[in-house]
Amino acid sequence: MKTVLLIDDDDFCRAPASAMLRKVGWNVIEAADGERGIELAIKHRPDVILCDLLMPRGNGYHVCRAVREQMELRHTKVVVITGRDFAADRQSADEAGVDDYLVKPIEFEKLREVLQRLVPGAPEQETTGVDGEADLPKDEATRVKFWGVRGSIPTPGPTTVFFGGNTSCVELRADGEIIILDAGSGIRPLGHALDAEFGERPIRLTLLVTHTHWDHIQGFPFFLPAYKAKNSVHILGYEGARAGLASTLAGQMESPYFPIAMQEMPGHIVIEELKELKFSLGAVRVEACFLNHPGICVGYRLFTSQGSIAYLPDNEPYGHHPPSEEDGSWAKEPLLERELIEFIQNVDVLILDSQYDEGEYEKHLNWGHGCVRDSVMLAQKAGVKKLYLFHHDPNHDDAFVASLLEKAREMIGGIGSSMRIEAAREGEEIILGGE
Repeated sequence: MKTVLLIDDDDFCRAPASAMLRKVGWNVIEAADGERGIELAIKHRPDVILCDLLMPRGNGYHVCRAVREQMELRHTKVVVITGRDFAADRQSADEAGVDDYLVKPIEFEKLREVLQRLVPGAPEQETTGVDGEADLPKDEATRVKFWGVRGSIPTPGPTTVFFGGNTSCVELRADGEIIILDAGSGIRPLGHALDAEFGERPIRLTLLVTHTHWDHIQGFPFFLPAYKAKNSVHILGYEGARAGLASTLAGQMESPYFPIAMQEMPGHIVIEELKELKFSLGAVRVEACFLNHPGICVGYRLFTSQGSIAYLPDNEPYGHHPPSEEDGSWAKEPLLERELIEFIQNVDVLILDSQYDEGEYEKHLNWGHGCVRDSVMLAQKAGVKKLYLFHHDPNHDDAFVASLLEKAREMIGGIGSSMRIEAAREGEEIILGGE
C-alpha cells in the first residue's frame, strides 16, 4: 500500500483530505506542524508528502529542504498545497525541491491525477476494505519459492545443479503481497522473472533482510526491478553490529566495488530500519526473533491467511555440543532455545539453517550455523509440520546434500513423527491453501 504524509495545521482542511485519500486506498499519516511532519517522514518513509506552505514550527519550504537532505527520502515526492499563488512563492518552492505546487481550493480528481503522475502504482479506484484499505485476495494460495539455498558463497557448477548454487533468497506471495526473504545471489534470477511477469506494470514488493553478511545481500546490486522507475522496493531489516542497514547495503555498491551507486538506482527504493519485533505487511503479520549468529541476525515468521512460514537461515543451536538422547538433555534446552521453540511452534513450513553434519559441526563450533541432527530435533519439539534443510554448505555437492536429507528422514522415522522433511532446492515451490 502506498503511503502519503499529510502535513497541515488546519484540521478542517486536513480531515476531509485524509478521508478521501484513505477511501481510494492510500495509507495516510497526518501531522499538524512542520517539525512533526519531518519526524514522521524520516520514520515512515512515505511515497509522497502533501504539505501546506504556511504552518507553525516549520513552513513548507523548510519541510521540503529537510526531506531533500535525507538520502533515504530521495525518492519521496513533495507536493506543496497552499492558498497563495505568488510567482515568488512558486520560485522559492522550486528552489526548495518541490515536485508540484497546487493552489487551494483543489478538486480531489486533480489531486489524484497529480499523485498518479508522481507515484508509480498509486491507487486509482475507491476501495471497499475496512478503514480505507484495499480488499486483498485472501482466498488465493500462499506460495513460497526458493531462488537461493546455499550458504557463504555461490557455488555454480555441475555438482550443484539439482539443489542449486545461489545464496539465500526466498520469495513469498501471500494476501496480495510480494515478500522477498534475503538478497543473496538468488535475487538476481528472481528479479529477471519478476520483470518478465509484470512487463510494463509496476512492481511493488518488500525485501526482508535477516542480516547483512555478504551472502544475504550480495545479489541486490543485480536486482533488475530496482533499476526501473516504475517499481517500488521497500527494504526492511535491523541495525547492524557496526553500521546501519542503509549504509551497509549502499556500501557494497560504492566505488571501487561496483560501478553504480545505490542512490543512482532509478527504482523507488525505501530502506527502513526496524525497531519492533512485530509488524505487518498489508494483511501478512510478521514476527521476528534474534538468532544465535555473529552480529545482529534475525529470523522471521510470517502469518498469512493460508498458513505460516518461518525463515531462520543462519542459526547455531544454543549449547556448544550436540545434545544426547541418553542423558535426557533434549528435555533440558536452555532458556533461549525454549524461546526459539516457542517462536516456531506449530509452524506450517520451517526453513532452517542445517549447514553441517554432526562431524563437521564439532569442527565449527561458534561459527553461527547448525547441523542437521539439531535442526530435526528442534523442529520436532516445536511441532513443525514441514521442515526444509537450508543454507547448504558450499563444500556439499548434490549427492552429499541428498545424503543429509536421507539421514534426517531416517531420524524422524525412527521416532515415529509425521513431520515431513525436504532439502531446499532452487526452483521448488511450496503451496499453502488455495484450490
